[in-house]
Amino acid sequence: MISIRPSAVAGLYYPARSTELEDLLTKQFDNPSDHIHHRAKALIVPHGGFFYSGQVAAKAYQSLIEIADDIERVVLIGPSHRTDFKGVAMSEADYFATPMGSVAVDKKIYPQLSRIKGVETYESPHDSEHCLEVQLPFLQYSLNQFEIVPLLTGKASSALIADVLGTATKDAKSLIVISSDLSHYLDYETARKIDQYTSQAIISMDNHDIDKFHACGCDAIRGFLEFARNENMSGQIMALSNSGDVVGKKDSVVGYGAYLFE
Repeated sequence: MISIRPSAVAGLYYPARSTELEDLLTKQFDNPSDHIHHRAKALIVPHGGFFYSGQVAAKAYQSLIEIADDIERVVLIGPSHRTDFKGVAMSEADYFATPMGSVAVDKKIYPQLSRIKGVETYESPHDSEHCLEVQLPFLQYSLNQFEIVPLLTGKASSALIADVLGTATKDAKSLIVISSDLSHYLDYETARKIDQYTSQAIISMDNHDIDKFHACGCDAIRGFLEFARNENMSGQIMALSNSGDVVGKKDSVVGYGAYLFE
């Protein structure tokens, strides 16, 4: 029996109607990045509502349009916001639905991932989680035929995440997408300084100083940076801002950054 994970945040984080969603994405992709010609192997992108962080995320996703035919598997990894657990949780679903259609889950890699201690199929964290779902419309807009490997992190070591990413990307034309916002609920100027520090640590692939104060997806970021060092990747900042740049309220903001690794 086919299992479809329905959208949990359509109408909240992004438009629930496909036409409105595609129109919004078109506008957000309409401001080309200066770095659009890089061939991305991995992206780190925010998961706020599209009104707040969509423009930032689009700066990284623009880089995929030229290589859309070269990506078959997208390894999506981000933090569980509502369920506490240890390790990494794979979804039981066969498809993830958005207003733009359903995206197939690439379960061919599941047996290999299941052999890693700390990785298990655990649906509860995925049920209402937004951090992976909000990436799907960007991927649907940017790519052609692709499947996803949806992974949520609980408390997970960098070594575990690096092992998972290495296993999940070894037998297909793959892209890694790490879903994470930056600092939360600091004043505007403090957030800017902290997020600039975090951004430099990310592109320097220094995972030692990145914790939950710096990024909600810190476990996935730290593990990815360990993997990226082993793969001799290089990173760059594609965009950096915070919610205060959008709404003008600057006493308590959320930071958003987009990064590309090749």
